[in-house]
Amino acid sequence: GGNHGWASESCHVLLLDRCVREEIMAGLLRTVAWPGSCLWPFRVGRRIAAAASSSAPLHPARTAVFLGRSRHLIYQTRLFTVATQERQEKGDVQEPVATPVRINQARYFDWALNKLDNSVRKTGRITRTLLLKIFHDVCRTGYPSGNHALLLLRSCGSLLPELSPPDRTELVHTIWAKLKKLGVVYDVSHYNALLKVYLQNEHTFSPTEFLTKMEEANIQPNRVTYQRLIAAYCNKGDIDGASQILGFMKSKELPITESVFSTLVTGHARSGDMDNAENILSVMRDAGIEPGPDTYVTLLNAYAERGDINKIEEILEKNEKANNYLLDRDLMDIIFTLAKAGYPQFVQNILEKMRYDRGYIPDAMNLSLSLVTQGFEDTAFQVLKSFPTLSSDTQNGNGIERGNFFLRHCVNMEKPVAKLKQFCDELKGANFHSAPLQFTLRTALELKKEVLAIDLMKIMKKEGLPVRPHYFWPLLAEYQKVKNVQGTVEILKAMHEMQVEPDVETYEDYVLANFDDVGSLSNLLKEQGCPIQTKALSASEVRHEASHGRLDKVLALMSSADMPSVDLIQFRGSLIQGFRRSNDVDLWSKITELLYKDGRYCQTPSGPTEAVGYFLYSLIESMSDSEVQAKEEQLRQYFHQLKKMNIVIPPNIFRGICNLLDSHHVPELIKDAILLTDREKLSQTKFTGLSVSELEEKLIELKAENQPVGNILKQLILVLCSEENMQKALELKARYEPDMVVGGYATLINLCCRHDNAEEAMNLKEELYRKDSSVVLDAAKYIALVKVLVKCGRLDDAINILKEMKEKDVPIKDTTVTSFFRLLNGVAFQGDVETVNRLHESIVTLGLAKPSPNLGSPLVTVHLEKGDLPASLESVFDYCKKYDYLPRLHDVLCRLIEKGETELLQKAMDFVSQERGEMMMLYDLFFAFLNTGKYKEAKKIIETPGLRARPSRLQWFADKCITNNNVEAMERLVELTQKLFECDRDEMYYYQLKLCKQNNDGQGADAIWTKMQEENVIPRERTLRLLADIFKMNNQEVPFDVPKVWYDEDVYPTLSSSLQPPELSSDPQEKIFMLCKQDKTEEAYNILLELQKKDIVLDPVGYSFLIRALLSEGFLEKALKVKNIAETHIKGFELNDAASSLLIITQVRRDYLKDAVSSLRTLLERGGVPSRLAVTRLVQALAQKGDLESIAAVEKMMGR
Repeated sequence: GGNHGWASESCHVLLLDRCVREEIMAGLLRTVAWPGSCLWPFRVGRRIAAAASSSAPLHPARTAVFLGRSRHLIYQTRLFTVATQERQEKGDVQEPVATPVRINQARYFDWALNKLDNSVRKTGRITRTLLLKIFHDVCRTGYPSGNHALLLLRSCGSLLPELSPPDRTELVHTIWAKLKKLGVVYDVSHYNALLKVYLQNEHTFSPTEFLTKMEEANIQPNRVTYQRLIAAYCNKGDIDGASQILGFMKSKELPITESVFSTLVTGHARSGDMDNAENILSVMRDAGIEPGPDTYVTLLNAYAERGDINKIEEILEKNEKANNYLLDRDLMDIIFTLAKAGYPQFVQNILEKMRYDRGYIPDAMNLSLSLVTQGFEDTAFQVLKSFPTLSSDTQNGNGIERGNFFLRHCVNMEKPVAKLKQFCDELKGANFHSAPLQFTLRTALELKKEVLAIDLMKIMKKEGLPVRPHYFWPLLAEYQKVKNVQGTVEILKAMHEMQVEPDVETYEDYVLANFDDVGSLSNLLKEQGCPIQTKALSASEVRHEASHGRLDKVLALMSSADMPSVDLIQFRGSLIQGFRRSNDVDLWSKITELLYKDGRYCQTPSGPTEAVGYFLYSLIESMSDSEVQAKEEQLRQYFHQLKKMNIVIPPNIFRGICNLLDSHHVPELIKDAILLTDREKLSQTKFTGLSVSELEEKLIELKAENQPVGNILKQLILVLCSEENMQKALELKARYEPDMVVGGYATLINLCCRHDNAEEAMNLKEELYRKDSSVVLDAAKYIALVKVLVKCGRLDDAINILKEMKEKDVPIKDTTVTSFFRLLNGVAFQGDVETVNRLHESIVTLGLAKPSPNLGSPLVTVHLEKGDLPASLESVFDYCKKYDYLPRLHDVLCRLIEKGETELLQKAMDFVSQERGEMMMLYDLFFAFLNTGKYKEAKKIIETPGLRARPSRLQWFADKCITNNNVEAMERLVELTQKLFECDRDEMYYYQLKLCKQNNDGQGADAIWTKMQEENVIPRERTLRLLADIFKMNNQEVPFDVPKVWYDEDVYPTLSSSLQPPELSSDPQEKIFMLCKQDKTEEAYNILLELQKKDIVLDPVGYSFLIRALLSEGFLEKALKVKNIAETHIKGFELNDAASSLLIITQVRRDYLKDAVSSLRTLLERGGVPSRLAVTRLVQALAQKGDLESIAAVEKMMGR
C-alpha cells in the first residue's frame, strides 16, 4: 500500500467488517466541520471562485445558472486562463526565468490559449489535429512553460470526443514525457490535471502508485488530489480504498465537497450496493448539504448502468415535481451510460425528455461523436435525428446539410460501408442532407480511405449517381507520391469496372509520372485485363512530352500511324509551353504542318486554318516582350517555313498577331507574318468591306468627278500597308501625291522602315514636311527611321533624326526610352562600337532619355559580344565616372571569374570599393560567385565580419534567379545568407517559393517549409498563401491554416465580386483595388505615382487600401510615401485602425521601434484602437532591446 501517512493513520478502518465500515463512514461524513461555502468552489468551478473573490456580491439567479452550466465537463475546462492565477495563489510557481524567455513563453501561451479557447467556445470540443499542432509548436519554441503543460494536459480528456479513451490516455502520456524532457517542472496542479484526464478516459491505474510517483517528485498532494483519488477508487467499486482517503481527509480537517458524495454514490453502485448508494443522499442532508444536480445525475447513471429505466423515470419525475429540472447535457450523460451498458432501447425515453436548452446542438454533436468513437453509432444516429428543426432549415422545402460531422467521424472510425449507406439513405429520406453519399465519398477521399472510397463510388454508380474521373484523382495522387505502380493500376482497373473512362488530365497528371513510358503502362494494364482509353492516353502523352520541352518526341508521336484522332485543343497549352522551351525552328514547323494537314488533329468545323491561326496567336500572346525579342529571328524563320508549307491563317487572326507583335516592340516581324494570310481577303477593310480593286475603282471614279479623294485614298493606302504591299502603295502615292494626307504619309513611312527602305522613308518624310512643316510624327516612327538609317549605314542621318525629335519636342514616354534601349542593344549585338557610343551620346546629350544602367548597358554589351573583357570593364568605369551608374557590372564580373582574370577582377573590385564602398563591392562579388557556381568563394564573402543584409541587393539577385530560372543559385543564396546579420529569412524563403511556383515544384516547396520550421522562421501571411497555392497546385495537403486575405470583403466588396481585369477598368481607383488583390502592389503603386503627376486624387479608402496592401508586402517606405500623398491631397486624412496596426507591425519588423511607438501614440490620440497583435509585437521587440522606459510608455498609453 505504500509508506504514506494517510495509510498508517486510517489502517484501523480496514479491520472492520463492511457494515461497520459503512456506519463509520456515514459518521465521518456527518461529523465533518463544513466551512462556509465549502461546496460551491468545486461545483461551480473557478469562474464563480474568481467572481466571489471580488467585492461585488453574486446574484442568486446568476449563481443558479452558473451552478447548472458548470456541471458539464466542457464548461469546467473552458477557462484555461485560470492556470496561471491558480498556481500563483497556491505558490506552486516555477522559478522565474530570463526575461526574453518569459516574454516568448507568454506570447506562445496567449496564442495557444486563444486557439484552444476559440475551438471550445465554438464547438465544445478540440480536434486532435489542433491539439497536436499546438503541442508541436510549443515544443518547437524550445521553452514550454508550466502553463503550456496545463493547457495541453487538460485538453486530453473528454474535450477530444473524436479519439478513443485509450488513444487520449496515450496522447497525454506522450505530452507528459515530452514536456518533462524539455525542462517543464511539474507541480501538484499538473498531477491533478493528469488525474482528471485518467478519470475522464476511464483509465485503470493504481492510486497508490500514483501517490508514490508524486512523493518521488517531492510533490505534496492537496485536497483536489484526494478527491480525485477517491473517484478513482469508487469507479472501480473499491469502497475500502475510498474510505482510507476519507479518514485521512478528516484527520487533516479537509472539507468534503458534494463531488466526494457523488463519487461515493458511484462507488456503492459499482460494488453492487444500490441501497447504500441511495442512502448517500440522506447522509448529505444529515450533514446539512442538499443534494444537487451532480449527485442526482450520478445516481441516475448508476441506475442506467443497470438498465433500470423505471427507477430513472421515477427520479426524474420527482425532480420535475420539485422544479429541479436537469439540463439537457445531464440527460445526455445518462444516454451515454445507457449505450455503454448495453441498453440502447431506453435511449428514446430519455430523448423525449430533452428541453432543447441553449447549446443543445453542440452538446448533442459531442455526444454523438463520443458514441461513434466507442462503437455505438446506431445510438449516435438516433441522437442526430433528435436535433430540433429550425424554421430556416425548411424554407422552400430545402433541408440543411445536417449530419456532416457524423458522417465524417463514421468515415474516420472506418465504419462498414453498409452502415454508412444506411445512414446516408435515412438522412436523405428525412431531408436532413441533400447529398450524403457524395459528402461521405469526399470525406473518405480527404481522409485517404481508399477501399471505402471505391466501395462508395460503386454504390453511387448502382444508384445512378454520376461518378467522374476526377473523383479518383486523390487516390491516384497518393500512389504517385510514392511511385506505387501496382496501386495506380488497381485504381485504373476499378475505374474500368465502374465504366469510368480516364480522361487526358487523369493520365497526364496522375498516371504517366509513375511509368518510364506509355508502353510499359499499356502492357501492365493489358496483363490486368484492363483496356486502355487510347485517345486520352495518347493526348496525355503528347502533353507530357511537350510540357517538358521534348518536341522531338512530340513530333514522333504525332507522326506515328498509331496515333488516334486527338483534337489540338486537348494539348494546345502544353504544346505552346514546349515551343517556348525549344529553339528548334525545324521542329516548330514540322509539328505545325502536322496540325494543319493531318486531319486527326483538327476536328472543329472551322477547319485547320482557324485552328492553326489561333495556335500561332496563343503562342505569341503567351510570350513576354523580352522573350519575343530574343526569339525574333527564330520567329521570322518560322513564318517563312510555314509559308513554304502552304499554311494559311485567317485575316482576322493575322490582325490580332500584328497587334501582338507591335505591342511586343517587334513590328518588323509583321511583314514576315503577312506571308501566312490571304491578301485578297485581308484587303476587305473594316470600314467599307471593299477589296483593293474595288477601292481603286472608287478612287478613279471620284477623281473623274472632281470629288475629294483624300479619305478613300487613305483607306486604300492603309489596306496596302496592312498587306505589306510597299511597291504598290508607293506607286499609288506617286500617282495621287497632291491628294495625300498626313495619315497616309505616316503609314507609308512606317511600312518603308519595316522593309528596310531608308531612302524612300526619308523622301516621304521630306515630302510630308514640304506640305506641312508643323507636322510632328510620333516617337515610334522617328525611332523606326533611326533604326533603318543605322541599319543602312547612314549614322549621321540617324543622329539628325534624333536632333529633329528634340527640336520638334516629341513627347517621350517610358515605351520610347525602352525603344532607345532596344535600338542601342541591337547595334551592340552587331559589334559596332562607334555607332553605339555616338547614338547613346546623342540620346543623352539631347535630353531624349536620362542616363541609366539599362540605357548604358549596350555600351558594355558591344565589348562583351566581341569577348573583349578589358574594354568592357573600362566601359563600365567610364560610364560610372560620367553618369554614376555601373551598367552590366554583374555580367562583367561573371565573365572575369569564368575566364580566371584575377588581375582584372581585382581592378574591378578596387574601383567599386572606391566608388560604392566596400560593402557594395562585397555584394557584387558575392552575387558573381553565386552565379558562376563558385559557392565556396561566395560563402567566404558572405561570412565577412561586419557584413549586414541589404534587402534591395538581395531582392535584385533573387529576382534575377527567378527570371533566369536559376534554381541552384537561388537555393545557395537562401542557404548562405542564413547567418547574415539582419537578414529577413521569411523574405528570402518567399523568393525561393516564388521560383518553386514558377516551376510548379511541390516537393521543393515542401522541403522549404521544413527548412523554415527547422530555422524557426515565422512566415508572413503572403508566404503562407504562396505555399498553400503551390501545395494545392500539386494536390498536396496544406499543413497549416491558410490565412485569409488582408482586405475585408464587406468593406471592399468589389474585390470579391468583380471579375473585370485591371487593364479593362476605366476607374483608376478600381484598377488599383484589382492590382492589390492580385498581389501586384508595386504596379498599383506606380499607377498612383502617375495619377499624382496628373493631379488625380483618389478617395480616402483608395489610399488606405493601397497603404495596407504595401504594408502587407513589407514595402514600408512606399506605404509612407502614399500616406504623405494622401495627407497632401485630403485634409485630415488618417489611416484606419487596421492600417495603423499593420504600420506598427511593419515598423517593428524593420526594427524602427521609435517610429512604431510614435505610430501607436498617434493612433491612440485620435481615439483609435490598435490590434492586439500590433501591441504585442511592439512590446516584445522593446523587451528584447531592454527598453523598459518605452515599455512603460506603451503601458501608460494603453491604460488611457
